[in-house]
Amino acid sequence: MKLIIAIFITLFPLITFANSSVPANRHIAVQGSAEVFVEPDMAQIIFEVKSTEDTLLEAKRELDGRISLLLEQSDKYGFGQDDVYISGLKSKVYTMIGTESGTVSGDKYLALKTVKVTLKDIKKVDEFINFAQSLKIDNIEKINGLSTKVNQLEAEATQLAIDNAKAKGNKLAQAFGAELGNVYSISANSSSSDYDYDAGGVKHIILSSHRNSMVASNNENPFMQQQYLGAKISVKASIKVVFDLKLK
Repeated sequence: MKLIIAIFITLFPLITFANSSVPANRHIAVQGSAEVFVEPDMAQIIFEVKSTEDTLLEAKRELDGRISLLLEQSDKYGFGQDDVYISGLKSKVYTMIGTESGTVSGDKYLALKTVKVTLKDIKKVDEFINFAQSLKIDNIEKINGLSTKVNQLEAEATQLAIDNAKAKGNKLAQAFGAELGNVYSISANSSSSDYDYDAGGVKHIILSSHRNSMVASNNENPFMQQQYLGAKISVKASIKVVFDLKLK
């Protein structure tokens, strides 16, 4: 038992040193960060398409018919098969009961699918929404701005974060009468804000909207009351660097 304890005590400092993320000599750890912005040049529109009929089969057929009519205009609005996502079918059954008589009048079936369409030209958003509404596809969950310049933005943000880390390190080192030496370790991270769904690797941001009227009647088009403002897509980068320190 004494031998085992002695070996453990002997090895513990070595394990601690091996797991250390900083050097044993003089060093400084800094974090650089940066954020770049770009206006969206594409858009993704998320529809929730519903249909209620006497049977589930009828509801599904009516639902799929409207979705097919929407996709038939892909050439006009500039999107292809890879720019469309259609979820699986969700369904519910409702038992209809008369509010006054209390009699059961039969079941109704609700069919629902989520459709996401990516438009490569953001200027066609309004026209496409109007067309969707003409097909009674008017339940729009989100409109997201997209950018095709993600790789360029990430590279730019990373370089700015590196420059920021160097500037911070130099400033701190000089304040204590030292200067930066070699780089001991680097840990980088590039990211943007979190969202509810995957947009195929393209960073995106929700377009903001402004309502000109606080209350809308059932006969009014809600999109006629909204003005979509120019949103900015943000790409952030951060980098953690450990430098050796050299005394002057």
